[in-house]
Amino acid sequence: MKQHRLKWKLLTLAGGYGAVLLWFFISLYHDQIVDGQRYLEASIAGTMTAETVQAARGIVTDRNGKVLIGNRLAYTLSFDGTVFGENDGDRNAAIARLLALLEDEGLSWHDALPISEDPPWDYLPSAGEDETFDAFLSDRKLTGRAAPAVMARLYDEFGIDPALDRKTARKIAGVRYGLERQDVCLLCDDVPAPLIGQITDGRFAGVTVGTASARVYHTACAAHVLGRVSRIYAEDWQKYRELGYSMDALVGAGGVEEAFEAYLHGTNGTRLITTDAATGKITGELYTVAPQPGKTVSLTLDIDLQSATENALAQTIESMTDDDSQPRGGAAAVVAVGSGEVLALASYPTYDLSRFNEGYEQLLEDPRLPMFNRATDGLYAPGSTFKPCTAVAALESGVITPDMTVRDQGIYTYYDYPQPMCWIYQSSGETHGLLNVSRAITESCNYFFYEVGRRTGIETLADYAAQFGLGQHTGIEIGDSAGVIASPDYARENGLDWTEGQTVTAAIGQSYHLFTPLQLANYIATLVSGGRHYDAHLLKDVKSYDNAAVQYTYRKPPRNVVSMSESTRAAVLAGMRDLTESGSVAPQFSECVVSAGAKTGTAQVGEELNNGVFVAFAPYEDPKIAVAVVIEKGGSGAALASTAVAIINACFAGDPQVSP
Repeated sequence: MKQHRLKWKLLTLAGGYGAVLLWFFISLYHDQIVDGQRYLEASIAGTMTAETVQAARGIVTDRNGKVLIGNRLAYTLSFDGTVFGENDGDRNAAIARLLALLEDEGLSWHDALPISEDPPWDYLPSAGEDETFDAFLSDRKLTGRAAPAVMARLYDEFGIDPALDRKTARKIAGVRYGLERQDVCLLCDDVPAPLIGQITDGRFAGVTVGTASARVYHTACAAHVLGRVSRIYAEDWQKYRELGYSMDALVGAGGVEEAFEAYLHGTNGTRLITTDAATGKITGELYTVAPQPGKTVSLTLDIDLQSATENALAQTIESMTDDDSQPRGGAAAVVAVGSGEVLALASYPTYDLSRFNEGYEQLLEDPRLPMFNRATDGLYAPGSTFKPCTAVAALESGVITPDMTVRDQGIYTYYDYPQPMCWIYQSSGETHGLLNVSRAITESCNYFFYEVGRRTGIETLADYAAQFGLGQHTGIEIGDSAGVIASPDYARENGLDWTEGQTVTAAIGQSYHLFTPLQLANYIATLVSGGRHYDAHLLKDVKSYDNAAVQYTYRKPPRNVVSMSESTRAAVLAGMRDLTESGSVAPQFSECVVSAGAKTGTAQVGEELNNGVFVAFAPYEDPKIAVAVVIEKGGSGAALASTAVAIINACFAGDPQVSP
């Protein structure tokens, strides 16, 4: 009986003890697992400060997946002015100590104060476009005051020791102004690892070491296309602020970096960091929002073809310059037929994106304008490369037929003025005789196109030029110049002269016509496709940052379709084919790996050497690409034929049947 009672007591005691343990483990599980993250954040939030974590920028690839722009890990330095409370003296001393270290290491830092760094003080040009600075001055009733008066007020407001030399005081004021804009201001983007060791071991109070991604260029080509990144310019701050960007964010500056900023930028994260009050060292961190990297942007460019195009263009220009020491520039564009995809876009001279910052002043002062994208913004008279457009306009409007002929008389005397001569008559006194439209294109007979252009009329010529995309923006995402189609309306709107006689010079690509190399390439692509005019574009598709999913693919129908019968297309293309097989550029095209069609052009530029213009397409039987080459002071377009052949060969040497 006693044993039975003892047994029940023990069981009761064990059950109670087990219940207590069960309650303990349930509570522990709930606190540690279920609500652990919430309790952790709450428990340490009071000793931590929130910090924005910059998302890695998306990468850029060519059409075949080759990385053009990537990232590498970089260290950043930020300064947190809040750790000093109201103590201006300690805050300024910490800033001065840090800046002295950076200066000793030859590093620069961000200074948002738009006042000159050296006395006597003056406003920088950016001051007038900086809304934040305007508000800063307005709040302190400093609007309209001279820069020295503003600096004196800043020294007083920031508690900067008047005994300091003025250059040191100005540097401290620059950082303090940055802290007025943001409690934690970013000072340096890409800090060498050895310096990070000095920072973390040297008790630099208020200094935070962070990590970010720095851009890495995996190609020396396509500088004008790719663009770069920079801090937000003062004039752009309002736009980016509305998009939720922080003031120290890196954004695209030119090229695809700017055009596809929305895809590449990514989403910043947030982390809480705790630091030792005495040393400023980080003692813990917790991510509350993980950063999301930007997306992968695939371009239509073929980087191997881009490289070959740049090399061919550079070699031709340099060889011409070696002959006569004339400074030259030029451009080349390659467009896929039937889609508007830009396969290559070269401008010469060019520059190295990876060394842009250190070489900026030299680039700016170079009279050859290496930063100018001649392929999209250079405007050139097309010369005789416009004649296929004139031929289409005349054929489609019924002015001529493919078999109809015109006899070259040497001098065109229909008008009292002008009475222009055919180029062959001017050079040798001979004429081309009787020609149809195909032969006129092959021989580039000016007389034929004077007569045909007059019969067609300037309104019809201008209309077809516009349908081919000439004299208007191509649609390319990085932006371009619109150019000019010669017409009475253009002349009148710009206070220029126009006579009926100018129609004949417009018909051969002179007068006021001005087009970009990209427009010329897209015009030829439109012509050989049977009239389907697509926007030129660089975007192929957009993938998630891990390439797991395609999130956007460029698909746009033609902008317009040029009305063109097959007989018209055949007659014009036959003339361009004969130029490469038996015409003036046949020797160069004997080295071409595929059949092709082409048209030369010579654009008169005052008393200077003529610009050379050349357009081509290949293969002739089933056109895949259209090419345009322009070289300033390049002479006759025939001199550029070898450049076009090199580009075509680079595209098709591997397998002429493969579409780009």
